[in-house]
Amino acid sequence: MTVVSVVGARPQFIKAAAVSRVLRATPGLREVLVHTGQHHDDNMSRVFFEELEIPEPDYHLGIGGGTHGQNTGRMLEAIEGVLLKEKPDWVLVYGDTDSTLAGALAAAKLHIPVAHVEAGLRSFNRRMPEEINRVLTDHVSDLLFAPTETAVQNLLREGIPADKVHLVGDVMYDAALYYGEKAERESQILQRLNVAPKGYILATVHRAENTDDPVRLRVILEALAQVHREVPVVFPVHPRTRKRAEAYGLEELLDRMLTIEPVGYLDMVMLEKNARLIATDSGGVQKEAFFYRVPCATLRDETEWVELVESGWNRLCPPKDVESLVGCFLNVWDGALIFPYGNGRAAAGVATLLAGGGILWSKNVF
Repeated sequence: MTVVSVVGARPQFIKAAAVSRVLRATPGLREVLVHTGQHHDDNMSRVFFEELEIPEPDYHLGIGGGTHGQNTGRMLEAIEGVLLKEKPDWVLVYGDTDSTLAGALAAAKLHIPVAHVEAGLRSFNRRMPEEINRVLTDHVSDLLFAPTETAVQNLLREGIPADKVHLVGDVMYDAALYYGEKAERESQILQRLNVAPKGYILATVHRAENTDDPVRLRVILEALAQVHREVPVVFPVHPRTRKRAEAYGLEELLDRMLTIEPVGYLDMVMLEKNARLIATDSGGVQKEAFFYRVPCATLRDETEWVELVESGWNRLCPPKDVESLVGCFLNVWDGALIFPYGNGRAAAGVATLLAGGGILWSKNVF
């Protein structure tokens, strides 16, 4: 059996690292890895493959840097070529990026079954490109691997047949458990930045709703710059965010905090584990904050990870004004002890379902 796995962005590299390790250890299963190139620079791509020990991609399409339409269209054409050559039994896609949608559509149009890891997430905000990607992907998928019970219910409410939906847990939790100890052994990022454990705030910003809106981006950067006077702010700046800040004339705000280039996965894990608070608009970082029991201020109007808000670990802090955002960053809290993402064996559930042709050995593999 051949499975073509499509990845292209940092969160997908992390998920694929957990799943690929199990797929390649499953007898009778061959994985072909396709990297679209959506995240194409070394800090956003190469270092993740090296640190996560992901096999070298069988195909590197080199597609990235364009608009959503340009990226999706070019990826769709290139992935179709790979699928026609490889003739896989399954196409496996992850998350909610342009790479996800392109892989799913290319497979569906060729009548190749699609499996979607991290299915069923919903922000209910159709202005987000990621929301469109995940909804469309779910509705052309044949196997939907849901990370939480909430995700399962979202899919069932949308009329997706129950026999396609499987609660396996979150493969990012698998990765957090596997790589957390490795980061402790190998990362020297705290020493290099000269920051103390629990003595800084970690910030990440990359979503279009924040970076493409000059008002929202200014509010975020001004709030972080103000907070930096009291608590150091470590800010690995996404290429898109830096480009937009320069276009809007906000570079001086970046200069008023500890900005660094994007870091590898192990360094990011160490920064997350040791932060006093994490401020982010990333869905993956929200979860990683929870895995390491660090409070998270989410720079959005809504989140797909409703369990984290309900438990108190995550707070929605929409960037509407500087004063309220500063208050959110400086008010550290604790949440309730919950375990919504399984037992760290989600990847095993994914591999078992694929190898078994969709016949689940246990409806709930938690």
